[in-house]
Amino acid sequence: MTDGRQFPEGSRVNNLELTGVHLHGVELEGARLTDANFRNAQISGEIDGLRINDVEVDLLVQSELDRRFPERLFLRSADLADLRQGWLLLEGFWSATTERASRLPVGLQVRRVDGEWSFVETLRHLIFATDCWLSRGVELVSRPYHSWGIPWEGVDPAWAEGLGVDVAASPDLAAVLPVRSQRQQLVRSTLEQLTEGDLADVRSAPDEPGHPNGEHTVLQCLHVLMNEEWQHHRYATRDLDALEDSEG
Repeated sequence: MTDGRQFPEGSRVNNLELTGVHLHGVELEGARLTDANFRNAQISGEIDGLRINDVEVDLLVQSELDRRFPERLFLRSADLADLRQGWLLLEGFWSATTERASRLPVGLQVRRVDGEWSFVETLRHLIFATDCWLSRGVELVSRPYHSWGIPWEGVDPAWAEGLGVDVAASPDLAAVLPVRSQRQQLVRSTLEQLTEGDLADVRSAPDEPGHPNGEHTVLQCLHVLMNEEWQHHRYATRDLDALEDSEG
């Protein structure tokens, strides 16, 4: 009995030709790639415990990213002052990037690059992430979801609709910005109100459908949210480069 996957767990695939293929949203937890050719390959995503030729590379990758982007140290700190500083840095990054996107024609603001979310969709996803990890995860609000929020890719549309998310919505940037700004202000004010002792506090998500579920510390929730903000800012700036080039 299989779960409908093309390659069921535990199977072995020999001589799979993937030259030039774009794999998106690939789940490789526990996978083994042997005798593979990664010449000129590109990999982006969450890396934890990855070993290449018996070398654990995730620490090397994290160290290099920290060198390039020192703000990351604030974003995963366990110190409240660092987290507050990290959030202010994120807000500054996003302010400049949003102004940059606002100068684009409306059609480009909603255009996807290489199949990734558009700039507007990215902001809508971050609205959803804030509703999840701050309002639900930290503040324990049972139904915090704005109808314009976008969950992660691959989510069951019926589940999203059950939360009050309008999967068919298509607001423009001008409409989304006030909602996004309100969510950013909520994070800022929450960080100002928290104490050092609150960070270790374990919060249990409301017993209703939603995300996240179960127990998380306040610090864990903040780390997830800040990582979402940082990662998607990198993606947004990368895609804005391509959109601006397309105008030229």
